[in-house]
Amino acid sequence: MENLSQGERDGFFLPRTRYHGEFKPENLVFNANLQEFAQKVSYITALETSGKLSPYEAYKKIQALWKQLKESKKELGISGVPPEKI
Repeated sequence: MENLSQGERDGFFLPRTRYHGEFKPENLVFNANLQEFAQKVSYITALETSGKLSPYEAYKKIQALWKQLKESKKELGISGVPPEKI
């Protein structure tokens, strides 16, 4: 790992998957935010499981991340209704 560049390390530790939904810039941004949320929740749950965080601390951190994700959805103007229902 010591010979890897910062970008290569980020790709290893924070993998991103390809987006397959409806192509809109706001959908791509939200997808990236959603993947980041999932990765951070994974880290928090691992820390809680290993005893590094209390269940309450883990809950509060995940709750804050959820609020950030909801805010990003709102700022991007993504509705809660699937496209075929609009």
